Amino acid sequence: MPQILLMNPNANSATTRAMVAIASKILPGVSGWTAPEGPQMIVTEATLDAAAELVGAAVLPACDGVIVSAFGDPGRARLAARLSCPVLGIGAAAARQASALASASGDSSGGSSGGGFAVVTTTPDLAPRIDRMMAGQGGAAYLGCYLTQGEPEALMLDAAALDAALLEASERAARAGAAAVIIGGGPLGEAAERLAECAPVPLISPIRAAATEMAALLAR
Repeated sequence: MPQILLMNPNANSATTRAMVAIASKILPGVSGWTAPEGPQMIVTEATLDAAAELVGAAVLPACDGVIVSAFGDPGRARLAARLSCPVLGIGAAAARQASALASASGDSSGGSSGGGFAVVTTTPDLAPRIDRMMAGQGGAAYLGCYLTQGEPEALMLDAAALDAALLEASERAARAGAAAVIIGGGPLGEAAERLAECAPVPLISPIRAAATEMAALLAR
């Protein structure tokens, strides 16, 4: 069985366990790594940059693949440059899956360019970084970032409020023309699981997207 390491750049072991549980549905035996220092939840560009330094310099056990499970993919490029195994970030993987899904939706309805995709997330301070990453991966298919109301940390403490806020933002994105919506954040993985059946358009779980892509890479 391939040895896959899921790296959580947030210093929260409970979040790591939740993300590993999601990834293990696709990659049995995946193990977790939790940032040894830093915030419980990355919500600013400064903490994202600090996480990139921490992840990029981490000493890891031997493995067949690494998933960087924070939506900004902090440290992924540095890891990929020094490791011989595949290194995927959940943000870029989600963008690739969403772009393909939106394109397929457009093709099936007779459109030539698809309906596009959007990101729904709780972290307004990270929106500029998210926009750059999504546009870089999805090009014109990326329609923008739709933000929830309320403080990110407070929402994470109330699952019902978090789900309602993410669903409302997803509905706004769908009304704007999104054919697919990414729930933008590793710590939001459980919410993406809960909302998958009730969202107005297909939801992309970044953790699942990266795990699916990793499984395909290893099967080659």
